[in-house]
Amino acid sequence: MEMFDLITLGEIMLRLSPPGNERMSRGDVFEKRAGGSELNVAAGAALLGLRTGVISKLPENALGTFIKNRIRFEGVSDDYLIYDSDSEARLGIYYYEAGAAPRKPSIVYDRRNSSFTKISMDEIPEDIYKSTRMFHTSGITLALCDGAREVATELIKRFKQAGAMISFDMNYRANLWSEEDARTAIEEILPFVDVLFVSEETSRRMMQRTGTLEEIMKGYTEKYPVKIVCTTMRTVKSPKKHDFTSMIYSAETGSYLTEKPYEDIDVIDRIGSGDAYVAGALYGLLKYGDCNQALRFGNAYSSVKNTIPGDLPASDLREIEGIIKNHNATGIVSEMNR
Repeated sequence: MEMFDLITLGEIMLRLSPPGNERMSRGDVFEKRAGGSELNVAAGAALLGLRTGVISKLPENALGTFIKNRIRFEGVSDDYLIYDSDSEARLGIYYYEAGAAPRKPSIVYDRRNSSFTKISMDEIPEDIYKSTRMFHTSGITLALCDGAREVATELIKRFKQAGAMISFDMNYRANLWSEEDARTAIEEILPFVDVLFVSEETSRRMMQRTGTLEEIMKGYTEKYPVKIVCTTMRTVKSPKKHDFTSMIYSAETGSYLTEKPYEDIDVIDRIGSGDAYVAGALYGLLKYGDCNQALRFGNAYSSVKNTIPGDLPASDLREIEGIIKNHNATGIVSEMNR
């Protein structure tokens, strides 16, 4: 069997959004899309050319079929999808309302007791652990419920034991669990993590780290066997205008990498842009084994995802390489691809 480059674990949800800048409380129509942090990562990496798959659990009904079809459309393997035939099987839903200054974007969740929260270890095939170069999940999955946290933690340990690299996006969500519970659960899995994605705010508040950003990032590699730490840096000028860059620390070389920001990004839809960063960075690491490439692809992929509606990315390797080239160009850059 051909080896996967990346397998992810996470809940896949149905996203419902009023068109344009309409309000949830007033509009009569919702646009239907698929989304979920770990699917977004797998889809982004697949669009760039990696072989990816996702572990998740879906209801065995029309909504589950809709999600399965979207997964296939993105080029992500559905080999490890689990289907829930229970009469109470359900797909988690979230409602997203776009913002326009001074009104911020907003989200309402309806995900309690979704099929994914009932996932169990005996539903996951034993041959999966030696089938991938890297396994990725996030703090969102750990936060959903005790069962999901236990499965995610056990998968991290088993994939690591089988020789896969472990990628983890801390992705703290205050509406899912407390800082104390999150810190306890995440500290249990950090000894197994190779590549860590964590924001400065999460490091300072939830993880209670102090010092400069550089000291905080290096600190994870000193306390745990983490090899690479990635921190995004977004400047929100308004809901529709952002600047974006990131910093990557390599414990192997002891170096910090960053680049000039992508400035004045036209934000059509911010959701999933952090996942696009993870996808781009992991592509750079898995394809080239190079933190410089991880930085370039992560920043470019995240920046362009902001311009695309929906959770899922929609940029292939050719487009991202062109965006990186333009970002680093000096002189006149063509305003149109033609």
